[in-house]
Amino acid sequence: MKFLDQLPNFLFFTGKGGVGKTSLACATAVQLADAGKRVLLVSTDPASNVGQVFGIAIGNKITPFESVPRLSGLEIDPQAAAQVYRDKIVGPVRGVLPENVVKGIEEQLSGACTTEIAAFDEFTALLTDAAIHQEYDHVIFDTAPTGHTIRLLQLPGAWSGFLDEGKGDASCLGPLAGLEKQRERYKSAVDALSDPNRTRLMLVTRAQASSLREANRTHEELSAIGFKRQYLVVNGVLAEADTTDDPLALAVWKREQAALAAMPDALRTLPIDHVSLKSFNLIGLAALRHLLVEGGVVSQEAVVTLPKLQAPDLATLVDSLVGEGHGLIMLMGKGGVGKTTIAAAVAVELASRGYPVHLTTSDPAAHLAETLEGSLDHLTVSRIEPHVETERYRQHVMDSKGKDLDAQGKALLEEDLRSPCTEEIAVFQAFSRIIREAGKKFVVMDTAPTGHTLLLLDATGAYHRETARQLGASGIHFTTPMMQLQDAKQTKVLIVTLAENTPVLEAAGLQSDLRRANIEPWAWIINNSLAMANPTSALMRQRASNELAQIEAVTTLHTKRWAVVPLQAEEPIGVERLKKLARHSAG
Repeated sequence: MKFLDQLPNFLFFTGKGGVGKTSLACATAVQLADAGKRVLLVSTDPASNVGQVFGIAIGNKITPFESVPRLSGLEIDPQAAAQVYRDKIVGPVRGVLPENVVKGIEEQLSGACTTEIAAFDEFTALLTDAAIHQEYDHVIFDTAPTGHTIRLLQLPGAWSGFLDEGKGDASCLGPLAGLEKQRERYKSAVDALSDPNRTRLMLVTRAQASSLREANRTHEELSAIGFKRQYLVVNGVLAEADTTDDPLALAVWKREQAALAAMPDALRTLPIDHVSLKSFNLIGLAALRHLLVEGGVVSQEAVVTLPKLQAPDLATLVDSLVGEGHGLIMLMGKGGVGKTTIAAAVAVELASRGYPVHLTTSDPAAHLAETLEGSLDHLTVSRIEPHVETERYRQHVMDSKGKDLDAQGKALLEEDLRSPCTEEIAVFQAFSRIIREAGKKFVVMDTAPTGHTLLLLDATGAYHRETARQLGASGIHFTTPMMQLQDAKQTKVLIVTLAENTPVLEAAGLQSDLRRANIEPWAWIINNSLAMANPTSALMRQRASNELAQIEAVTTLHTKRWAVVPLQAEEPIGVERLKKLARHSAG
């Protein structure tokens, strides 16, 4: 493996949920410790399962692994760190500022940016602590900070006064209050991160077009701020040898090879490793020691006999969606779970039954919209351009809220507007124009905003509160987009996930966020299920068996209404293939 050659002190594994960051970080830590190195393995993942992988309890303290000499672990709890961080910032103003202002600040501090900076606050101590450097040869981090967070920490200026002086608005700027005292330590940590002799960054991805696009975005974002030395690790690549006599496996292999062949040019310049797909769950030392072995070790057990999975299909779920023949259907979920495809399948199923449907998406992969457009009666398709909407929103904010700021304040506001929250808010505003149609037809919305963004929109008074203030006492009936989203009769939220540990944990976290915004998810959809697809190769059947525990967790712990969509042999593009997808056909 190229990424293991001449390793520096610090190793960071980054990538979106479900690509295998934790497994690769753990396997690397074990391999180095087995080679005689002293290693500290640190997780800052909100859904950390490092302890589960090793079968021990770790927590927020350095814990030696008895089963692996020279290896210790530490799980930074980002949520706990964020709460401490919030208390540190909000405490001094509680009782001093009006209660509604305090609540606004608390909501500003409720999002992913605060959680990430709070976690960064914890592990900067590890990056700058001389005692840690003396005790360990390598410190391995599962989950790296994003380019947005690093840029925030690089910014000059009086951060701590920015919000207090009223120069900021609801956004990810909240965490900046209170960073001033840590400036020098953060600078040292950022310097360590950007020094290739001290730090190596591994971009973890899958052999899928969407995952590779995401890795490319991360690569370009980090390169632009000085993080030049990156490695690409393509995890879970299916070997051609594992496709024998299995049409489904062969189709997956061809899709993966096509995605790798079309990899963005910028990624091709990086050192690249491929880690083969394994049949076994990556739990326990034996599995971890086999992960980085070329070709892996396939279980010698007899071919797994899969139980016949009894689960509703997407068409059955749509039966319950029909209601009065119109309404808003929102597809939510983390990146890479297939929201766009499921949204299109729901829209096609409804239109096929004669209902008028408007499918709207902000997915950059426009081929789906192009395939559907004009190809089915009752279905119209629109695509929102996130870049255009975001630029329009940024310009509006700079022209209004930034017009009276000094140069330093404008720099901070411009940086804040690079946040992922900005794109979500801008796209949501564009979606809001379409939502009004849901009173007369079905509007199926793909790539919806997260629960935190919805809270931010509501708690900081943009459209909903302003409308309520202006019309609330007038007796005029009004409905804001937020009110419509909270009305279960008008809006059905479908959470899309995969039958894997990390995506299920992330989906559960999204559900909690939505409930805080008084939005109750209507159903979950488990996408790309091998267990439902009935593969025949030994490797694929063993992986299908591994899904069963996650499917049970979804259906017993997280939701009372669900559907399972099998992994498709053919890319589900076009009306006929989407109809197949909705009706439990993997062919």
